[in-house]
Amino acid sequence: EEVADQSVEIEDEDRYKNLSSAGEHFARKKSDRESTSIFSRMRSSFTSQSNSTTEERDEEEEDRFKHLSSAGEHFARKKAEKKKARRASKVSKRDNPTKREEEEEEEEDNSPPPIGNGGTINGKYVWTQTLQELTINVPLPENTRGRDLNVIISKKHLKIGFAKTKTEFIVNDDLTKPIIVDDSLWTIEDGNRLVLTLQKSNQMEWWDAPCQTDVPKINIQKVQPENSNLSDLDGETRQTVEKMMFDQRQKALGLPTADEQKKLDILEKFKASHPEMDFSNAKIN
Repeated sequence: EEVADQSVEIEDEDRYKNLSSAGEHFARKKSDRESTSIFSRMRSSFTSQSNSTTEERDEEEEDRFKHLSSAGEHFARKKAEKKKARRASKVSKRDNPTKREEEEEEEEDNSPPPIGNGGTINGKYVWTQTLQELTINVPLPENTRGRDLNVIISKKHLKIGFAKTKTEFIVNDDLTKPIIVDDSLWTIEDGNRLVLTLQKSNQMEWWDAPCQTDVPKINIQKVQPENSNLSDLDGETRQTVEKMMFDQRQKALGLPTADEQKKLDILEKFKASHPEMDFSNAKIN
């Protein structure tokens, strides 16, 4: 019986231990579930608050972006309007310069008065003028005669060419202003220069060029009334005009101008004074 009682006690004790262990395990699981539930509720609450804060922040940023976009569009529109106004102002000033701007342009033009109140049209001629008439000097090959030329003078047009090449002209252009054909004439001087004297229809105005497409044109504000016939010019002016005509004639013949010839002469003297130097392969511009 004692042995039986001890066995019962041992079994009860083991059962108690098992029940205690199971109770502790259940209590621990319950505690874990409660903790998890509390954490979940806290996290849900925090997430809800966070989402609410994020939505508010997004709305604020969106409002700020809209405001900045509106301000940027307004600024861009104002800038475009100012740029357009400046461009229109420049076009207006260019097309309709004020008197002050014209005076400023005249003051900035520090170029000397045109020689003989005319100028040089490269590859064509040298010209001078008075209020009454226009004189054009065209360089020609040596020993050119009148029958070798084809010159047609009309009220508003001028043609100058050679009789052999009827389709090619030195000059074939409309005149800047009309002339009196009956009082205009041409002649050959020194066998190498064609001189045209064109009588102006309006003898109270200056021309900026003989023909409409001539470049460069002179500044008629710089014109100084004086004789324009080559024989009537003073010595220095006549020498300058003759030099321009000589250069024109040389260029037409493919020969060096007066200044270029002077440089070539200096080079030849240098070669002559240094016979020990070999210039056979030298390229000199």
